Amino acid sequence: MLNNLEEIRKKKNVTLVDMADLLNVRYQTIADKINGTSSFKFSEALKIQESFFPEYELKFLFTPDTSTQPA
Repeated sequence: MLNNLEEIRKKKNVTLVDMADLLNVRYQTIADKINGTSSFKFSEALKIQESFFPEYELKFLFTPDTSTQPA
C-alpha cells in the first residue's frame, strides 16, 4: 500500500476521482494501484506528483509501505 500517498492525498483533499480523471482511468483503477493490487506506471506517478503534490518527492509518495504487505 502507498501509505504516504494516501496520507498526503487525504490531507490535501485530493479524491481518488480527481486522480482518476487526471489519468483518464476508472476510480477503481486508482484504488487498486494505491492498495498495491497493481502498480502505477512511471508516467502516471509523475503526472500525479506534478499535478497534485509538487512539494513532495516522487520517491516519498510512491514507495510502498512494506510493513502492510503479506510475507
